[in-house]
Amino acid sequence: MRIHELAKELGVQSKDILSSLEEMGYESRTASSTVPDEAVPRLRAAGGHVKPGSKPIGARVQPLPATPRPSRSRAGAAAQQPVAPPALEIVPPLPEEAEAAPAPTEAAQAASAPAPPAVLVPRGATPQQLADRLGASAADIVKLLFQAGEMVSVNHSLSDDAILLVGTELGRAVEVVAPQEEPDEEEAVDEAHLSPRPPVVTVMGHVDHGKTLLLDAIRRTDVVAGEFGGITQHIGAYQVHQDGRVITFLDTPGHEAFTAMRARGAQMTDIAVLVVAADDGVMPQTIEALDHAKAAKVPIVVAVNKIDKAESDPTRVRQQLVEQGIVPAEWGGEYEFVDISAKARTNLDQLLETILLVADLQELRADPTIHARGVAIEAHLDRGRGPIATVLVQRGTLHVGDAVVCGAAFAKVRAMLDEKGKSVTEAGPSMPVQVLGWSHVPEAGDEFRTVADEREARHVAQEREARIRAAELTATRPASSLSELLVRAREGEMPVLNLIIKADVQGSLEAIVDALDKMPQSEVRIQVVHRGVGGINENDISLALASDAVVIGFSVRPDVNARELAEKEGVDVRLYRVIYQVLDDVRQALAGLLTPFEQEVELGRAEVRQLFRVPRLGVIAGSMVTHGTIGRGSLARLVRDGTVVYTGRIASLRRFKDDAREVAEGFECGIGLENFQDIHEGDVIESYEVREVARTL
Repeated sequence: MRIHELAKELGVQSKDILSSLEEMGYESRTASSTVPDEAVPRLRAAGGHVKPGSKPIGARVQPLPATPRPSRSRAGAAAQQPVAPPALEIVPPLPEEAEAAPAPTEAAQAASAPAPPAVLVPRGATPQQLADRLGASAADIVKLLFQAGEMVSVNHSLSDDAILLVGTELGRAVEVVAPQEEPDEEEAVDEAHLSPRPPVVTVMGHVDHGKTLLLDAIRRTDVVAGEFGGITQHIGAYQVHQDGRVITFLDTPGHEAFTAMRARGAQMTDIAVLVVAADDGVMPQTIEALDHAKAAKVPIVVAVNKIDKAESDPTRVRQQLVEQGIVPAEWGGEYEFVDISAKARTNLDQLLETILLVADLQELRADPTIHARGVAIEAHLDRGRGPIATVLVQRGTLHVGDAVVCGAAFAKVRAMLDEKGKSVTEAGPSMPVQVLGWSHVPEAGDEFRTVADEREARHVAQEREARIRAAELTATRPASSLSELLVRAREGEMPVLNLIIKADVQGSLEAIVDALDKMPQSEVRIQVVHRGVGGINENDISLALASDAVVIGFSVRPDVNARELAEKEGVDVRLYRVIYQVLDDVRQALAGLLTPFEQEVELGRAEVRQLFRVPRLGVIAGSMVTHGTIGRGSLARLVRDGTVVYTGRIASLRRFKDDAREVAEGFECGIGLENFQDIHEGDVIESYEVREVARTL
């Protein structure tokens, strides 16, 4: 018998049964788990409520007297009085057993006492701040560090090792966290205001197993066509409707480089849908996604995809997952499996119904009347609208005009957009929205909360930013003495490959840095000098020149000044659209396998000055060629505010009314792009070709 079935029989909630099982000595379970056979009679006798501190399983219990079942007739129900469930009578231990059991000593009682929780200390904290957290004297901490060989003052930022050392010496458990991860005071929740909320579902799994295609089939929109290399490289949030109810989906990338993004998705979700291809089976990233879901302690629903293929074998997928501890419910386990085909739209309704059933067992509720709290899913810089963050509201209601703080960024919400781009005035629990009006681009994964006013939001954000800056200075602090420098020189440090990484969104930037950190660095060490979101500017090139770094741009382009400075000073700027190429190039550079490769060579640039609509041709961009030449039929990309929005070919090229083969610098022309009409004034059209050249990285 499952837990939710027994709860329904006894007229109690599933969480009451779960709590009673924990009191009886069983490990944590889910509402869809099976109740142990020996515990069913006891739970029925106690009405599902076992008192805390009751004797665990294995105690000698007196048999309970039979209790007549009350009549279910309406006439008899009114006459009957409610009968309290009989209490369990625990037989005391025998005298010889009591004499044999010695009384616990004070040392044993102290050892069995629960350890105090770890003290959270922000990275880069000073001795004074550390003293406030630990309840000690700042002078004692400075003296302790001096005895350990650290010369610091009261206002000196400490390294992580120094903070942990102080905690160990004072006998306190200390955990160093990023400044933006410090917990805020929780607002009290009124049980009377709690109401059901939609479940937040994360779709996880291996690359190319059909996660995005599944959401595409559910939402009846096209997401896959806009992704380069056929892989999802951002987190998307969408809402779908099933039987009058709402489900919020998070689409996390499946490629191994997006481990951090996928982990973030598992932590903000209520249910994890693990997509496994029936023809491919369990893969490394499938197991990795499964580990993230287990670590987040969320229910898992397995969607066995691609059953329409001739070589599919859903039974083999089940057998492989049983080896990972995921036993299907039809085999006596506690995990729901649904065989689907996203391409053929098979059993999609059954999958959504299963998700809602699992959500009902969790009894998801939230208070929409309190101040809003949630998580930033994604963030990027948009031309014209400024910094934009996609946030998921987890509790409370977010309104237009609210003051919000997220990590070191703050905002007065100027506007909110749903996943379809429509403007909304408020967002309740489990609703994802795009928020406009930030001071700068927030960090993806940071928690956000509303505060009293914009002044308080600015104050909190500035304090966090100062602590983040102190933490960064501590992490990059140079050698403290000349003797330390001499020791390093004698030991012969390995050469360093300095990188400056710029990306279009925060999630992609985080994934690239995380993947680079995991690379083997036996011969050359990778050091990320600077990373950021947005186009490559002149400051990035100047920093690369000063630090002898290579600039890597992911789905972004350098502006005119940055391009000219890079060409003048010989700074190596590498531009990519797919993360595979970034990792492959860096990996080959570290291994010294720099064979000739295909590289883009720019032919010319043109700035869009005016737009014309021509019958049968669509939108024609009236442009001025500012550099090089623009050739008809050549490869081209459209750049808007440093970000590439189109890659294809030049379909048509005209000078006045005549067709032209190419147009040189300083002349005006009309340019038509192949299968693309969304051109704006101020955009830049770049013409290029691909040549095989020797690597210089």
